[in-house]
Amino acid sequence: MKLQGNIVDIKNKRIYKGEIFIENGKIKSIIEKDNNVNHYILPGFVDAHIHIESSMLVPSEFARIAVTHGTVATVSDPHEIANVLGVKGVEFMIENGKQTPFKFNFGAPSCVPATTFESAGAVINSDDIKKLLENSDIKYLAEMMNYPGVLSEDDEVMKKITWAKQYNKPIDGHAPGLRGNEITKYINTGISTDHECFTYDEGLEKLQKGMKVLIREGSAAKNFEALIDLLPEYYKNMMFCSDDKHPDALIINHINKLCARAVAKGMDVFKILQVACINPVKHYNLDVGLMREGDFADCIVVEDLKDFKTLQTYINGELVFNNGESLIKSIPFEILNNFNCNKKKVSDFKLKSSAKQIRVIEALEGQLVTNELIEGALIKDGNLISNIEKDILKMVVVNRYQDEKPAIAFIKNFELKTGAIASSVGHDSHNIIAVGVSDEAICKAVNLIIENKGGTCAVSDSEEKIVPLPVAGIMSDKDGETIGKQYAELDKIAKQLGSKLNAPYMTLSFMALLVIPSLKLSDKGLFNGADFKFTTLEVN
Repeated sequence: MKLQGNIVDIKNKRIYKGEIFIENGKIKSIIEKDNNVNHYILPGFVDAHIHIESSMLVPSEFARIAVTHGTVATVSDPHEIANVLGVKGVEFMIENGKQTPFKFNFGAPSCVPATTFESAGAVINSDDIKKLLENSDIKYLAEMMNYPGVLSEDDEVMKKITWAKQYNKPIDGHAPGLRGNEITKYINTGISTDHECFTYDEGLEKLQKGMKVLIREGSAAKNFEALIDLLPEYYKNMMFCSDDKHPDALIINHINKLCARAVAKGMDVFKILQVACINPVKHYNLDVGLMREGDFADCIVVEDLKDFKTLQTYINGELVFNNGESLIKSIPFEILNNFNCNKKKVSDFKLKSSAKQIRVIEALEGQLVTNELIEGALIKDGNLISNIEKDILKMVVVNRYQDEKPAIAFIKNFELKTGAIASSVGHDSHNIIAVGVSDEAICKAVNLIIENKGGTCAVSDSEEKIVPLPVAGIMSDKDGETIGKQYAELDKIAKQLGSKLNAPYMTLSFMALLVIPSLKLSDKGLFNGADFKFTTLEVN
């Protein structure tokens, strides 16, 4: 097989007319030769850190969509399904991914459960990590979110890091806002990346201290604008990633969009493509071709080097996307789940109080970090209730693995005027998380999730809509186009209820994420992720 066009040589920073000959899935030769073809041939894009589960698609369905944007591989942390199903969930992701030509590179989830303050569906200890890292399908130790455990040299945490070093596999980091001597100590343990930087100065410090910094632009956390100006100088040590990308967004674009945005800022296209195509392959030692003779033929054909519209995608020399059509087929798979709670009553969500002030989580658009506010309490019949006028809404987390009393807090910036939204995609333990204007609406939304054993929903007095997620309560059994359309419709309903957030469901899913500061909600009570101490809802 032969490809013709403008060949993009990233290493030598040149573009020339040429031909690429592919044989047995690899590049046999590349020759410089004039031709009349105007499109560009370059290595495929790699998402350097993504939780496939957040697309609400199983790996094989994720692959069908990703190749349409020129993505040929991902560095994938199966942390989400691991918190639901443990090692069995990791094995499901690996095996499902193997049914496609797409190059999934899974890591061993380092923090299951994410913290000791939550109720997850499984535990992966250091012995399990050792067994996973022995597997050649596991490419790295996935994000070490327990940075307090690293800093305090927790025995179990250090064992996991030691196993990764013994098997010579990279260790991913997760240290939002960590600076100074603390980040130095964190790096010195062997942790080599961070995708949680949310300011230029934080990214700069981590780069200067030897870390690889990932520019993240997902459906909730958007750090591209904060970090992109670091790329021209530090392009050799940066990568692009999504972290979490919902299905409606994945259908529109992927890593190709980040390249286009960087080019629009006037940056060197070769530096951009090194970040998007080369650096992840080298850092994680991936079996992904870089368009050299003898490499796997993992390359893409794009219309231009401005918008990076993909015309064709090849993986191991196989054409997997061609002029608008994904050639990866849907496959049958077993549905696994872990959902064991009963429906709730409205009274379960009432919170007796006489407080005059309460602590409130402030959700921030485009960020996983939050702020803490002190606001006046609204009490009716002796119970704390949502204050719609001031946009201080009740939020709950319901344990889906066993029947327990819901955790309750209040949150600002969802701006719902009626009804409630809820989801069993609730990072990281994936219990049910809901926010609403009343206890009745919240109860209705939570029970809709329980009835379906997983999903994402919106309810009002006159309507209820759910996108069922039967696979571990976090992924669909449908194809990407179907789930993308359903999710887009649900997102529209949430905004009709009043939400002005760009991605209300993705934002909601992170409001129980205790490993991100400042104030979050766990299933055992309101909690300050900055210093890992329990806090209380009321302010005396």
